Amino acid sequence: MIPYRRLYMRIEFESCSSNEAFARTVVAAYITRLNPTLEELSDVKTAVSEAVTNAIIHGYESGPGSIFMTCNIHNNDVEIEIEDFGVGIADIDKAMEPLYTTRPEWERSGMGFAFMEAFMDEMRVESEVSKGTKIYMKKKVGAK
Repeated sequence: MIPYRRLYMRIEFESCSSNEAFARTVVAAYITRLNPTLEELSDVKTAVSEAVTNAIIHGYESGPGSIFMTCNIHNNDVEIEIEDFGVGIADIDKAMEPLYTTRPEWERSGMGFAFMEAFMDEMRVESEVSKGTKIYMKKKVGAK
């Protein structure tokens, strides 16, 4: 869990596809106080989109559940957690391999974690089967 700091935000939303755009918009609005470049803004929005999409598609198999997004700004670092309490990931190392997907019938590319790693300065995944998944991401924004 991200510790509470002065610039902190946590929201909960349903794991439905329309909320992926909502999460992107919220995080973009939240980090504007750092005066990000367009590239930094795009990177963060893309990483959040991938994390939320993973939670929507893979987190809950028997219907919608809750996704939590926590954001924290400390100096010029934005820290973001995307968390679900769904099915979890049995093998995180395997899930993080590029092109690996558990939903090939949905035409998933298996690049979500690779994109998150590429666009953020730091990224890690914590998961437990039947308890859910938490993705932690960090990026320095607006420091130029």
